Amino acid sequence: MPEIYIDGDGCPVKREVYKVASRYGLKVKVVSNSWMRIPDSNRIELIVVESGADVADDWIAEHVMENDIVISGDIPLAHRCLARGAHVIGNTGRPFTPDNIGNALSMRDLLADLREQGVMTGGPKPFSKKDRSKFLQALDETIVKIRRGSSR
Repeated sequence: MPEIYIDGDGCPVKREVYKVASRYGLKVKVVSNSWMRIPDSNRIELIVVESGADVADDWIAEHVMENDIVISGDIPLAHRCLARGAHVIGNTGRPFTPDNIGNALSMRDLLADLREQGVMTGGPKPFSKKDRSKFLQALDETIVKIRRGSSR
């Protein structure tokens, strides 16, 4: 049975993950640099790691296994988890796959360069209801796919 790992710091869809995981009877691990409130459930575990850049990401990448599900908008973390055979869904419902992760990494680097040069000053658009709905659909589809034994 797959487990769901949430990159907890700043994740806007934790409540949705808890709800879907409960429906399917899946365990959830919320990995964060600080304590946060989680539902009282033996299926949901909060893992607080040391503060520091990429400490939570490192913990997730070291513990995730094949067919687990990772919820994160962090593209380098998505790349690391895909290499371990996990499924990765961004906070807005965008699935990261072995086929699209290279383009996502390249675009991330390009946008970072443009921001550093002052060509681009804004960040991502605000999280919307449509993003939340798209995320729920992607999570449900991923779980069903794993349960059926389908490949990516």
